[in-house]
Amino acid sequence: MTMDAAAESSESRVSSSQLNKNKPFHNDESCPKEVLPVRGCGSRNTSPSGRIGSRNTSPSRQKVVKTKPRGLDEETVATFGKAVHPDVQMEDNIWAMLPEDLFNEILARVPPFMIFRLRSVCKRWNSILQDNSFLKFHSEVPSHGPCLLTFWKNSQTPQCSVFSLPLKTWYRIPFNFLPQWAFWLVGSSGGLVCFSGLDGLIFRALVCNPLTQTWRTLPSMNYNQQRQLIMVVDRTDKSFKVIATSDIYGDKSLPTEVYDSKIDKWTVHQIMPAVNLCSSKMAYCDSRLYLETLSPLGLMMYRLDSGYWEHIPAKFPRSLLDGYLVAGTQKRLFLVGRIGLYSTLQSMRIWELDHAKIMWVEISRMPPKYFRALLRLSAERFECFGQDNLICFTSWNQGKGLIYDVEKKVWSWIAGCALQSYNSQVCFYEPRFDASVH
Repeated sequence: MTMDAAAESSESRVSSSQLNKNKPFHNDESCPKEVLPVRGCGSRNTSPSGRIGSRNTSPSRQKVVKTKPRGLDEETVATFGKAVHPDVQMEDNIWAMLPEDLFNEILARVPPFMIFRLRSVCKRWNSILQDNSFLKFHSEVPSHGPCLLTFWKNSQTPQCSVFSLPLKTWYRIPFNFLPQWAFWLVGSSGGLVCFSGLDGLIFRALVCNPLTQTWRTLPSMNYNQQRQLIMVVDRTDKSFKVIATSDIYGDKSLPTEVYDSKIDKWTVHQIMPAVNLCSSKMAYCDSRLYLETLSPLGLMMYRLDSGYWEHIPAKFPRSLLDGYLVAGTQKRLFLVGRIGLYSTLQSMRIWELDHAKIMWVEISRMPPKYFRALLRLSAERFECFGQDNLICFTSWNQGKGLIYDVEKKVWSWIAGCALQSYNSQVCFYEPRFDASVH
């Protein structure tokens, strides 16, 4: 079901046959109840799935209600036992007399995923996404909040679900509009999502807005080679850029290429100096792109404004087993990784780069109870990514998700349902109607 078809009738209602009861999930340090994964095709550089617990309530006090809100499959958790307040009925003539600007400002503050349910109210609300006044108000209100976007392919059919952390709810988004070659999830920024893949023998990239179902393929690069990509969005001038760095396998030295949506073409920049990369993970903050290197030891930094690379001799902490670079707000750059040689001695730590002293400064450690629940074996793999000083940890085997708020210094499990597939690719996502692919 597509989103446009979601609002064809203002008279349609969700039938009782669409309601299904499931067992609740638990939010404790033990493994949550198992959810059968959706089997899909494997992919490179993917993030793991997780089976993620919800609030610790008894089955008698909680039920899962599944509906199909015209374009988005929604799974909500209703908790009983709380005081039930009767709905306040507002007369129709009061709504009818609302000024247009006030009406649009109210709807602009509604969580984006709920707009699709409201579109069935009347013809006026059905056409809200084509209303420039509504989109203007929507662009000015604060973000709905962090979401996790999971992408996988089931029998070559693209599947996508978005988990809203504020609402603790999964929303299924139809992704049938993507071409078959769109296989790797590059990342998300400013409401847009970038994918890459091989269209025959040609390496391509595309950008889409999952909410509006709009997308376009970017022009071919000057050098046809699988590349490490990262996308950044500038909301002030409503544009985006895609940076292509070295060969994905590290075999060839290729010039850095940058796609600019304002001129709709790739430009060739400096070749990254010969280095031994220790990870394909990249982090972008303050108009700078960072990669980890083993030789020479430290970081390679690419300045987007000048188009040049430079080496930063920031030595890594001793006994670092695996490290992930995570971008924070403004100039903050974090390093996340395990320390230790044996499972009983391991710990997960977070460092921040001191740009003045060019050294990593430890700012937090994962509490042992969370570390043992997330990674039970020393050889277990995990994924780590961040947005706006939030750092997300997902375990390949345990199927759990953990969030660390750098500002509040708070660790918390991600409440809700499990991720959809063991080979899901995951990233943070900011749902926005006003994000344009052009």
